[in-house]
Amino acid sequence: MLKTVIKKNSYQDSINLMLLTNAINGMEGVKKCSIMMGTDANKDIFKNSGLLTEEANDASPSDMVIVIDAVNEDVFENALKESERFLNDLAVKSEKSSFETVNSFKSAQDKLPDANLALLSIPGEYGVDEIENALDQGLNVFSFTDNIPLAEEARLKRKAHEQGLLLMGADCGTGIISSTPLAFTNAVKPGNIGIVGASGTGIQEVTTIIDRLGGGVVHAIGTGGRDLSEEVGAITAKDALIGLEHHDPTDVIVFISKPPEKNVRDEIVELLHSLSKPAVAIFLGEKPDHHEGDVYLAHTLEETAKIAVDLAEGESVQRNYSKPLANDVDTELSKEKTVKGLYSGGTLAAEAGMLISDALDLGGLIKKEGYILKANGYEVMDLGDDIYTQGKPHPMIDPEVRTEKIKAYAEDKETGVILLDCVLGYGAHPDMAEALAPAIVEAKQTAEKDGRTLHFVATVCGTEQDPQGYEKSIRTLKQAGVLVEDSNEKAVRLALKLKGIDYQTNAKEQTDVNVEKVTLPTLSDNIEDLFNTKPRVINIGLKSFTESIIEHGGTTVQYNWKPAAGGNKKLIKVLNALMKLDDVEQGNRDVVEQMKNTQPFLVDVVPAKDVIEVLNDRVILHAGPPIEFKDMTGPMRGSCIGAVLFEGWAEDEDSALELLENGGVSFEPCHHHHAVGPMGGITSGNMPVLVVENKLDGTRAYCTLNEGIGKVLRFGAYSQEVVDRLQWMKDVLGPVLSQALKHKKGGLNLSVMIAKAITMGDEFHQRNIAASLNFLKEITPLIVKLDINEEDKYSVISFLADTDQFFLNIMMAAGKATVDTARKIQKGTVVTTMARNGRNFGVRISGMGDEWFTAPVNTPNGLYFTGYSESDANPDIGDSAITETIGVGGMAMIAAPGVTRFVGAGGFTDALDVSEEMNEICLANNSNWSIPTWDFKGACLGIDAQKVVQSGITPIINTGIAHKEPGIGQVGAGTVRAPLACFEKALLAYADKLGIAVD
Repeated sequence: MLKTVIKKNSYQDSINLMLLTNAINGMEGVKKCSIMMGTDANKDIFKNSGLLTEEANDASPSDMVIVIDAVNEDVFENALKESERFLNDLAVKSEKSSFETVNSFKSAQDKLPDANLALLSIPGEYGVDEIENALDQGLNVFSFTDNIPLAEEARLKRKAHEQGLLLMGADCGTGIISSTPLAFTNAVKPGNIGIVGASGTGIQEVTTIIDRLGGGVVHAIGTGGRDLSEEVGAITAKDALIGLEHHDPTDVIVFISKPPEKNVRDEIVELLHSLSKPAVAIFLGEKPDHHEGDVYLAHTLEETAKIAVDLAEGESVQRNYSKPLANDVDTELSKEKTVKGLYSGGTLAAEAGMLISDALDLGGLIKKEGYILKANGYEVMDLGDDIYTQGKPHPMIDPEVRTEKIKAYAEDKETGVILLDCVLGYGAHPDMAEALAPAIVEAKQTAEKDGRTLHFVATVCGTEQDPQGYEKSIRTLKQAGVLVEDSNEKAVRLALKLKGIDYQTNAKEQTDVNVEKVTLPTLSDNIEDLFNTKPRVINIGLKSFTESIIEHGGTTVQYNWKPAAGGNKKLIKVLNALMKLDDVEQGNRDVVEQMKNTQPFLVDVVPAKDVIEVLNDRVILHAGPPIEFKDMTGPMRGSCIGAVLFEGWAEDEDSALELLENGGVSFEPCHHHHAVGPMGGITSGNMPVLVVENKLDGTRAYCTLNEGIGKVLRFGAYSQEVVDRLQWMKDVLGPVLSQALKHKKGGLNLSVMIAKAITMGDEFHQRNIAASLNFLKEITPLIVKLDINEEDKYSVISFLADTDQFFLNIMMAAGKATVDTARKIQKGTVVTTMARNGRNFGVRISGMGDEWFTAPVNTPNGLYFTGYSESDANPDIGDSAITETIGVGGMAMIAAPGVTRFVGAGGFTDALDVSEEMNEICLANNSNWSIPTWDFKGACLGIDAQKVVQSGITPIINTGIAHKEPGIGQVGAGTVRAPLACFEKALLAYADKLGIAVD
């Protein structure tokens, strides 16, 4: 039974998902399982394993895809529960963490404004953009991320160099900055040795041996494995060496390299000779026979460490550092028996292959299908090679690949010795020795049953300070029957000794060298800061990488990265291009400033046809983007019937419907006429409208009056009761309010009312009671002194007192006046309109003026009145999302904890989470409308279409729920999300307008 579950927009890093996959695959009844993000590369892995279902193939890169082949439904459900438990455990650990967690790079910078390093561990296909962004923000970069094209790595490193920054990586697994371990690194004592290396187990082996010899390391700068290629030209290595030269606490410099290009090697050696400090260098694969002045050339990683410690302690460098082995063996395996190496570390594997090949004259190393050495039956494998890690965790984390290989080699009658490394440190398996031990014991028993002796030889790369414990790991391996040596070199020598070969490294003489020293450049301020302070890290990707930083005195903020734009490459290019345009950024600032400085005043209430010319004909305005009557959903159709009856264009429902269906009435959006309307938005000529003027520039906007609750026109009801109320509003409510406002010079200052009401618990969409009462407080004295009959005074004041939502329509008009002023600046990507017509959700952005961008509207989630359910609900409808457009409503959920449960947002914490999430997609906060329950932070302001598309976070809107059939009215209230597609379309159109080519 093959089943698929897609968790939309639910990003997890690959290592967590690999470990989860292994856990599910270990469950009884699960035939096969794979859990990965829905990237194209991962879909290939699903396909190769026979798990690419139709649903998985349709997933986006930001979707988590769970495919399980189980024996029955119960097993499948249990597997799903286990996956939820696993992921929930990750969330709990995150909640208990001592670091800040954010969802965007900008938020990370806000939390850690003095950050000097970005640590990336994200999928390689997104690495270039994120590395470049970090460099553009003035940060040094440590890129654990791999699979960066070589040409791009070279370009980015040149850029980093030109900006005075260090780019460590790509594929940089290990580093130490100011004695703080980064990524997969051991805990070593601080000291006066600085290291530059390809970053991996080479650095780990040297630093751990230094630690165990009593020395210490201040810096270990990883360069990535391709830095010494001809294409890159050792850019990072050179900058790092110069940095160590200028770093006063560094007394000895160590350089570790796999075989480099010859001309690049020569440049590095020339630079080493130009340093004022003694340097130790190892170029794996070379077997030097002398030292050159103050540049000491080592053959093995152990020798490298020992020379460095002697120099650091002021001791003389010895001619030969070979020491006796810890294990005294007299067994000599027969000629046909060979040595097999199963390494989790590439550099350790390379060293093992080099030594075995040299001892047996096997012709040197190869790099093929995961093999470092494969000759005459002797094999050394790098199980960290991409061929073994595609879709699987690295062997330092997960023992599965290695245990399978141990089993296979144990059954091979030619295998006499299996060589292993056991790498400890941050990020590695919590107890790799214990995880490997059962497979080792089983393998030895397999050989014994076949009358053979199988030897295991291992080295533990670690220190006693490592989380796993160095001595504990050694004891565990020894108990499993493993011969353990304290370095990889010695482990290889022991394996060779079991073959009767006593391999020794050669002695070296000290020789003078006459080299013209090059002039070294000065150090940039950024690199000097990196080398002389504890790292301040924006960690982008694996949360586990924060552990070592915090433990060793660094500071960090966790950016919970997920693919921008859901992994859509075209949109990512648009985002990257827009980010680089100062004109767009300035336009956004200007639009937001206009919105923030809004000065809306309620100045009048008039018949709609007096201020909207088109309404002097048989025209009805509706909510949302353009729509024809034939396409309208039930509530809007019902509202249109009610408007026709109210205007007297028809005598009854049937004739009204006939008029509407036969084109007797024309329709236009409210937004096309500086107007907005709640729910159906229906506005006809004789309906009274609020007139709000933005004193900033005189822009006016209009909205119908709130009818109260129950059966009302805005929700599609059109009974005689509804029409009678509309008539009273036209004849009494509107004129009374108009006369009252004429007694208030300049009108009522709405910004002041809004500022007061938001502190009293209003969010201005679902909850307006404080604002409505403030309005009543202001308008009542004006009404009382009018020279009109007392019954009209009383009915108007009573209606306002009973209508808790009356201010909603005032707020909508204020919002429309605000955005219509800001929309005059036609630059940038600020959202200036959000509206729904029951079919489509439409947005406008500042840079595209009046153009609509639409997508099918969603149906709200929420609570229903007794007798109704979700099956009765109409898709979302109305112009009231203008409140969210200016930063209140659902955007300010935290302001109205009293209403959160009614709109389906849960409790206070959930409301806080909503507003924090909405803040991620906004450009600013409106200090004019501060929210006490949000630590007096200003309401969100300036929804940015770029941020929406980048993050996949869409605005949340508080809304009423209308029955899908006309004439019934409101059946509940809740929240709804704007569809992402609107914002994507807007950005693509704006990019096209700006001439940005993205195909």
